[in-house]
Amino acid sequence: MAPVLLKNRLNLCYIVLTIMSYSRSILITGGTAGLGYYCTIELARQFPNHQVIIASRSDSQNAAASINKLLGQNNVSYLRLDLSDLSQVRSFVQHWESNKYPPIQYLLLNAGLQFPGPVEYTVDGYEKTFAINHIGHALLFSLLVPHLAHTARIVVTSSGTHDPAQKTGLPDAKFTSAEELARPTKDSAKNPGRQRYSTSKLANVLWVYALHRRLNESKDARLKSWTVVAFDPGLMPGTGLVREGNPVVRFLWHVILPHVIPLLRVLLGTPNIRQPQVSGATLAWLASSKEASSNSGVYYEGREQIRSSEESYDLSKQDDLWDWTVRNVASTAEEVGRFSLKDV
Repeated sequence: MAPVLLKNRLNLCYIVLTIMSYSRSILITGGTAGLGYYCTIELARQFPNHQVIIASRSDSQNAAASINKLLGQNNVSYLRLDLSDLSQVRSFVQHWESNKYPPIQYLLLNAGLQFPGPVEYTVDGYEKTFAINHIGHALLFSLLVPHLAHTARIVVTSSGTHDPAQKTGLPDAKFTSAEELARPTKDSAKNPGRQRYSTSKLANVLWVYALHRRLNESKDARLKSWTVVAFDPGLMPGTGLVREGNPVVRFLWHVILPHVIPLLRVLLGTPNIRQPQVSGATLAWLASSKEASSNSGVYYEGREQIRSSEESYDLSKQDDLWDWTVRNVASTAEEVGRFSLKDV
């Protein structure tokens, strides 16, 4: 046998044996920097017997390796996932299935982007903000349904920007229908990019509540044991959220604002401005602590359970979003089964 082929087979065997040695998986999207990175550190530290997977479009900073080195462990790894391309989401799940990762105990749908400029579209023809922040995550969750542990916990990172009452400085969320968010009309395509972001964060909360109702109404004991919540980490200067912004915005966000958080709290009149290290630890707590993990179908600002926006409790909008997602994103009978929570 050629040395290179032998080496490749040995590496594959090592990966398979490593995966088999863990009792559960933890999967977090967008865990290579900022909020997700610090959350991953906390979860990997707390659960050294769990396989912790960072799923992101890239890992240019070698986040998984740096966390393993920091903790003196080897339970964090990286898998590429581009949420803007639904074919890649499907490939990701196929890889998960073929490599037989352990059941997912904690699923953190955390990745998010905003595009402040003119409307942009994905390869699938959907508006990019809505596609990444909602559609890609909804497909990922649905396809992973058979691979969730019996007592799985799902946490979706939303934002206080979804609630007009919070006066965050972003344009108010504007949810007319899921169809219009996914495929803007000529007029709605002119809406500000940051409004598309706040609306996508509203969609996150609507989806969490829609999922919770379906889990709660299910006759399947496994589904009833799952919990799902939405999380507002607060404004976190220095994270990768504005990487699509112009150079001035990126400079202020990364260089200036992280050093004046106390001043920002005074100027904006809210304590909900935090360092990503703090919010990352809170996200890990929300996923895994006994204190929080029994709660489902609720919304957290930091570690405090609060009411989300009035609009987020609109059942017709929750169902519009859910039904549109099933009709338009599920592409086969098997996928429809997973979206409808029948294929568990």
